[in-house]
Amino acid sequence: MQGETAMGGTTPTAAEVIEARVLDAAEELFYGQGLQSVGMDAIRAASGVSLKRLYQLFPSKEALVEAYLRRRDERWREALEAHVHGASAGRDRVLAVFDWLGLWFAEPDFRGCAFVNSFGELGAVSPGVAAAARAHKDAFRRYLATLVSEADAPPRLADQFLLLAEGAMTTAALCGDPRPARHAREAASVLLDAA
Repeated sequence: MQGETAMGGTTPTAAEVIEARVLDAAEELFYGQGLQSVGMDAIRAASGVSLKRLYQLFPSKEALVEAYLRRRDERWREALEAHVHGASAGRDRVLAVFDWLGLWFAEPDFRGCAFVNSFGELGAVSPGVAAAARAHKDAFRRYLATLVSEADAPPRLADQFLLLAEGAMTTAALCGDPRPARHAREAASVLLDAA
């Protein structure tokens, strides 16, 4: 079958490769500089894709922004879950969330949460951006609720851990310091002990 490799996986089509190049460029520019300051010409130049092809893939900048956010959500949650899965089940997995946040905060290009940033820029005027931000936060909360349940902790802790994580993200972005993840982890440990 076309597109399948000898290992049974699929190889990306030419269109998928071009779309990935555009999304890679969009992610770097949108996350690094903000949604409103980056135009389609900058995406074209960074991706090496013609403006005509760019608009065939994404008929508007809003469509590109929404695609960027969907892909970022998938990648962010996959990376978090892979890290957490490496910890022992229960309490350690809850705390591993904050360990992963600390690693993310220490990355040289960390600029805070892309979804909070995007919502702050366009949430009031773009229903698609607002929906993507809400969907990301809802999925993160559900994941925390699963970890809390697996740790046999009270369900209310999921909301408290969400607030700790979100506060740590914002503080780390504003201060340019990864330590808020450690502080949030310490607070999460106290909450688990008290439960």
